[in-house]
Amino acid sequence: MPGSEASTRQVSVRVESQYSPEHSNAQQQQWFFLYTVRITNHSAETVQLLNRHWIITDALGEVREVRGSGVVGRQPVLKTGESFEYTSGCPLPTPFGSMRGSYEMVTEHGERFLAEVAPFMLRQADAYH
Repeated sequence: MPGSEASTRQVSVRVESQYSPEHSNAQQQQWFFLYTVRITNHSAETVQLLNRHWIITDALGEVREVRGSGVVGRQPVLKTGESFEYTSGCPLPTPFGSMRGSYEMVTEHGERFLAEVAPFMLRQADAYH
């Protein structure tokens, strides 16, 4: 399963993605992918996720950026050792592509930083490039 992992200031972000055939329609050039993100706070400070920024690239090289508040309607607070996991989805006009991005985090002392989301593939099982 395509995935990635990155760590920024002892906050790790692990992603796994999969093709969702039940939400896709290849005849209409609509492919849908699910991705599950697990954010774990390994630092000594409590952190909160404020915003997300995604950079989505399809197989034709078209780039789309998505910015927004929180994830899945939440701005989770993670104490030392805690994790937050969620699943979301991404439509593409091609059978493969990639995503990368960052989460804007804030520490309990008000210091903001960007937690990296390393690039991961979105790929229909039988799509090759």
